[in-house]
Amino acid sequence: MNQAESLLRDHSLRLTGSRAEILSIFFQEGRAMSQREIESVMEKSCDRVTIYRTLSTFMDNGLLHKVLDNSGVTKFALCSLDCEEKHEHQHDHVHFKCTNCGKTLCVDEVRLPEFQLPEGYASSEIYVLIQGTCANCNA
Repeated sequence: MNQAESLLRDHSLRLTGSRAEILSIFFQEGRAMSQREIESVMEKSCDRVTIYRTLSTFMDNGLLHKVLDNSGVTKFALCSLDCEEKHEHQHDHVHFKCTNCGKTLCVDEVRLPEFQLPEGYASSEIYVLIQGTCANCNA
């Protein structure tokens, strides 16, 4: 069984061609991607609505999380395989955007500090984006 099939099974999701293909794209690319980028890689093998619904299903079931960068475009990234946290549209860790190649990556090794909000405030999402040059571009 390949990675995509295994991940779908582990999250009790039905295996479909489009789900397996979208997950395979994330495994191959190894970076956060927008819906438009996924559409261009799939080369019309799947319609826009199916891709949107699949991304939403993956987020709702903890396979993907949302990544915001300074471009204003929502991107999605695979949750780490050791992520046990069930989250709905939330995943609190650092993201890194390379100003040279434009790739946005999750940096799970960097932990966020705990924030104390004033009384009466409740956070629902935390987004931290660091910009700079990635290891590949620095080489």
